[in-house]
Amino acid sequence: MHARLATYRFSGDPHELAARAEQGILPIFQSQPGFRAYSVATGDGEILSMSVWESRTDAEAGNEAAAGWVAENMGSEIELTGVRYAEVLFSTALGVTATAGATA
Repeated sequence: MHARLATYRFSGDPHELAARAEQGILPIFQSQPGFRAYSVATGDGEILSMSVWESRTDAEAGNEAAAGWVAENMGSEIELTGVRYAEVLFSTALGVTATAGATA
């Protein structure tokens, strides 16, 4: 499993932006192959988002699928400041254990 982790600068109310992401971006992600989870958090003046996918290819395709909606509906209120892709090593929420990928 792979995660896409993104950070954004924002203006406005982060709770309202998160609600709009839940209403607009989440359905787009849910319609994409390989989608597993999506979370949005705020702290230190940034919005952080993490989406989890079966593969990095799925994560990149999901991002491309949502990019137009984000530009049209949130483009004036958020600015992408960083993106990272990473392998999910374990997650209690997703049922992924570190020992499943470990070798003896």
